[in-house]
Amino acid sequence: MAELKERLRADMTAAMKAQETLTVSTLRMAVAAIQNEEVAGKAARQLTAIEEQAVVAREVRKRHESAEVYAGAGRVELADQESAEAAILAAYLPEPLTDQELDAIVAEEVAQVADPSPKAMGQVIKAVNARVEGRAEGSAVAAKVRAALGL
Repeated sequence: MAELKERLRADMTAAMKAQETLTVSTLRMAVAAIQNEEVAGKAARQLTAIEEQAVVAREVRKRHESAEVYAGAGRVELADQESAEAAILAAYLPEPLTDQELDAIVAEEVAQVADPSPKAMGQVIKAVNARVEGRAEGSAVAAKVRAALGL
């Protein structure tokens, strides 16, 4: 189940041997984030592959947001580091869906709804998210569903 975490650890070990400090620190933070998620809540648990991907995707999103803030503040070197860390972590995520692929999935799910009204939005978003399995941002899915339902 924890194949992504094991892959991150193996790659971190290889990066240590190759003395790639940025990769080591980035992968170490990703493994720590997964471990923190495993022990969050009332009882420790093993994350599924989808949950591990979600944690890594969240870390990538954090890096992108930090890079934007640093760039806006004129801290180019920190922005570059955050962007490099995001690129390292993004390599561990599945290939994101294209807009056309996401549009097709949304159209299929909207077509299956008996009454395509604003009330059906939650149902359609849930169905689309189940099909994309982390290969699309939640905000993008919501925007596409909203547009498909004419809201």
